[in-house]
Amino acid sequence: MEESGTVIVVEDDPSIADLLNGYLRKEGYRVLLASDGTRGLELFSTNRACMLILDISLPGELDGLDVCREVRKTSAVPIIMLTARDAELDKILGLELGADDYVTKPFSPRELLSRIRAILRRTAAPSKTQSEDEIMVSGVTLNFRTREVYVAGKPIPFTTREFELLAYFFQNRRVALSRRQLLDGVWGPDWYGDDRTVDVHVRQLRKKLGSSFPLVTVWGIGYRMD
Repeated sequence: MEESGTVIVVEDDPSIADLLNGYLRKEGYRVLLASDGTRGLELFSTNRACMLILDISLPGELDGLDVCREVRKTSAVPIIMLTARDAELDKILGLELGADDYVTKPFSPRELLSRIRAILRRTAAPSKTQSEDEIMVSGVTLNFRTREVYVAGKPIPFTTREFELLAYFFQNRRVALSRRQLLDGVWGPDWYGDDRTVDVHVRQLRKKLGSSFPLVTVWGIGYRMD
């Protein structure tokens, strides 16, 4: 089987790590395992990974949030966080630090694989519905071909999910979009989670794009890019 890329799994529970290792390898991925944040960062710095799967609760000096923060200083590699079912604050913090998605424990390995495929599919190919390679709105330039974003001519790092959300707004200018529409369009119709995921990502977009960017809240509905 042709190798699909390298996935780094940082998980201290051996049973979960072994489960992920088995499923990912069957899908053709090369898998590197780490049981703590320090080792996870070492693997990331010495290997070209297409995906990072991080457990939030890790032993040692660095937990999953710390690892996510460090990785985002230099890379936009897709990151999926593994969280406890009741750790709502951890989910929000992970998204704000730049995670692309999160999966709650206990989880279905098939669900996780589906999310990995969806994120990597969007990362690998430009949007099929976008005819223009590059669009500028209010000083923000988005290049669909290179997946780069410039604010006032300066390149700004975006995570995979942030880029996809911004691209969706660019493709649906002046349309009021509900949170459910945004989840279906960006995360996919099979994704299940709460609407606050959208709110967290919109908040991150506003931070990076600046207060003058016309991404407005439509009360009772969702958001609109004017």
